[in-house]
Amino acid sequence: MIGDALMDITARIDSPITYASDTPARISQQPGGSGANTAAWLAASGGRVTFIGSAGDDAFGASLTGRLAELGVDVQVSRTSDAPTGTCIVIVDAIGERTMFPDPGANTLLSPAFVASVLESGYDHLHVSGYTLFNEGSRAAGIAAIQTARHVGCTVSLDTASSGPLEGCRDVVLALLPQVDVVLANAAEAVVLSGRADPDQALAVLGAGAGTVVVKRGPLGAVGTRAGTVAQVPARPVDVVDTTGAGDAFGAGFLLAWLAGSPLDEALTAGTATAAAAVTRVGAGPPHP
Repeated sequence: MIGDALMDITARIDSPITYASDTPARISQQPGGSGANTAAWLAASGGRVTFIGSAGDDAFGASLTGRLAELGVDVQVSRTSDAPTGTCIVIVDAIGERTMFPDPGANTLLSPAFVASVLESGYDHLHVSGYTLFNEGSRAAGIAAIQTARHVGCTVSLDTASSGPLEGCRDVVLALLPQVDVVLANAAEAVVLSGRADPDQALAVLGAGAGTVVVKRGPLGAVGTRAGTVAQVPARPVDVVDTTGAGDAFGAGFLLAWLAGSPLDEALTAGTATAAAAVTRVGAGPPHP
């Protein structure tokens, strides 16, 4: 898979932010980045996965790549001294909802040539984090990855990642949809991408342009469509600590089942199970092995 890798600095707060003053917080540091998160959950769930990305030649880069390797990920990350490893400030409120302030750093330096050289080694499936397409510096690498994957016979999935930056990159993503087998989006992203305010209509519009479309609905579960069939499953009830990375974990669980040929409802259920595991702990990735 190809995507972003960042170091997350998480501040958990129990009260509203006191602007221009102090707000008490519990601060911790964890590996993050949507692409790296999905790769980590895939490996922790028993999948064989290669992560393709870019990181700085610094301590954060070493920590991120080391953590992925410990989980069993085949790490194909270009290290650079031209930019620091990406970093994200994550604010998690009293109900576990997160707000993020990312600095992509070295993620923007991922090159098409590096991506193509790795993919030509031979893989069955390519998963793309939308952040790779959102960042102008890495967009060419994301597009090259999809084109190379198609050339060598891989199926392709795309996670649309975040509604805010997706708005500014909508045309790019729409142009790539005919080459994508699976689209994973949350409700807000589905609305942005489809141009339809109603989530059900958004699902129908996107389903007409891609083989399988999944809309993640947080506490409402998930709904998907494939070959004219629609399936919906509820979320698993858990005590939510931190929603960071829930969508990435869902993608890992869903894709493992989808690639194994599971029916749509079973793949959705697998995704909700992995997402439920993710939100019960601080940080976006799986527990240390």
